[in-house]
Amino acid sequence: MKHSIRSLSLVSIAAVLLAGSLAGCAPLLVAGAAGTALMATDRRTSGAQLDDEAIELRAAVRLRENFGDNAHLNVTSYNRQVLLTGEVPNDAARQRAEQVVAGIDNVRGIVNELAVMPVTGLGARSGDVLITGKVRASFVDASDLQAQAFKVVTERGVVYLMGRVTDREAERATSIARGIGGVQKVVRIFEPANADMPRAPAPTTSVAPTPVPASGAPFRTEPGATASPVR
Repeated sequence: MKHSIRSLSLVSIAAVLLAGSLAGCAPLLVAGAAGTALMATDRRTSGAQLDDEAIELRAAVRLRENFGDNAHLNVTSYNRQVLLTGEVPNDAARQRAEQVVAGIDNVRGIVNELAVMPVTGLGARSGDVLITGKVRASFVDASDLQAQAFKVVTERGVVYLMGRVTDREAERATSIARGIGGVQKVVRIFEPANADMPRAPAPTTSVAPTPVPASGAPFRTEPGATASPVR
């Protein structure tokens, strides 16, 4: 019974996310992934969390000033590293969007995943919101993951994962996301977690580790290079 109530609650969360997204849908959509769960359990410092919120809000204003309704842009900041997703009319607009965000205080890096193509419609965006909700809910259900360690963004069926995680957590989260219906590919934009950070217990089954680069260096799965599409 407890599991059933929990599952129902997670479905409700996904529904609320969908409703909120559709209410604000427009050709230009600038928003972060959902708000940080509990500041006390977030692996970012409180200063980084506040900076991320400020970066997303400032980017929303500046990009709207520059593009109006001529593009669909999403901005997600995690630990001051910004992910740009969405659609722009040409490569010049793609580069311009990156330059605008780079000029915002405290931005330390940008991953530009903007696609040069017509903006997506309401149906595609609503599907992306549902996928994001399902991925987040699955992370909450996973007893061996700390869901607050991740930000999840979905664009045209591609799921982007951000966070400060261990190699095991990176592999586990990627595996879960790949198993969600409608996911075309998973792209990881992670930073390695420090040894003293709180972690969920390791699973009983072994998971092959992902090599972690030198301390402090972000590691990611590059789209179009080594990102593995879901089979």
